[in-house]
Amino acid sequence: QVVLEESGGGLAQAGGSLRLSCVDSGRVFSFMTMGWFRQAPGKQREFVASITAGGYANYADFVEGRFTISRDRAVSTMYLDMSLLKPEDTGVYYCNAKNSWGLGTQVTVSS
Repeated sequence: QVVLEESGGGLAQAGGSLRLSCVDSGRVFSFMTMGWFRQAPGKQREFVASITAGGYANYADFVEGRFTISRDRAVSTMYLDMSLLKPEDTGVYYCNAKNSWGLGTQVTVSS
């Protein structure tokens, strides 16, 4: 049973923006830290950002202020607002909470 469901991926040009969403359909993780990971072709999955139940955010160094993670506990949804996208941001983005993963959403950034 899929508990976390991502959406919002797609194709963007370098310098563009995308907003990813992750719905916690079972309202299981409202009081837990949630995060975003990504996996580029041929590479290992890597941490992108996380946010605690209280809203404290943490980012990977490569984000460099370009992404913002947020969550709306009222609708059990976490977001990742990505701007100034680079081709190296291309990959499948996954939502994570504790030991649960979504199926991922593809982000492709063209140069």
